[in-house]
Amino acid sequence: MALTHGEAPAPPPVTHSADDADLGPRAARTREAILDAARKLFLERGYAGTRINNITDACGISRAGFYTYFKDKHDVVDVLGRNTYADCLKVIGEWDTMARPTTYEDIRAWVKLYFDFMDEHGAFMYALTQSGPRDEEFRATALRLQLRVWFLLGGSLRGRQKAPTHAPEALGMTTLAMIEQSWSHLRVRRFPVAERDVIDMMATSILRMLTSPAHPDER
Repeated sequence: MALTHGEAPAPPPVTHSADDADLGPRAARTREAILDAARKLFLERGYAGTRINNITDACGISRAGFYTYFKDKHDVVDVLGRNTYADCLKVIGEWDTMARPTTYEDIRAWVKLYFDFMDEHGAFMYALTQSGPRDEEFRATALRLQLRVWFLLGGSLRGRQKAPTHAPEALGMTTLAMIEQSWSHLRVRRFPVAERDVIDMMATSILRMLTSPAHPDER
């Protein structure tokens, strides 16, 4: 799917099932326990290798209890995906609150915030890239969401660049790829590199990207 520069991809329609209704405290805790268990199991076993009984065993409920909150395993993925997308938009939106000109300290705080987001949702995101639902509707929706996140972040960064890029979606993609891959090296592959140093380097890279002169092809 190619984007016309300057146009954000439209978000897909959001469908709400009965489990989106307000729940009491106990029910909310049970539903969250199911989501937490599924998130961890998807990382360990993959989507295809995780069965409903694995999820119920992990959080200590019956299959009937599971079906009180979710229609099936795919429904769990949909809810996790919506939560991940909503939280990601909140982190991206932090750029709208930053002072101008953007300082190194502002950028470093944002990179740390995105790392915190990945600590909560990265395992789920990583699991889906390895083994997620294969139906075309799910894949198309995931692509549209990803493209929109890239475009929104790229647009925020472009608005602060000394020499604005013509391709905000590419700017957003490469920025998040840098952060997410670094997070994966530290949290998933557990490379012995100090997180502080990694965040420092990423903040420096983003600051240089904002303050550097135009690329020869964009002059």
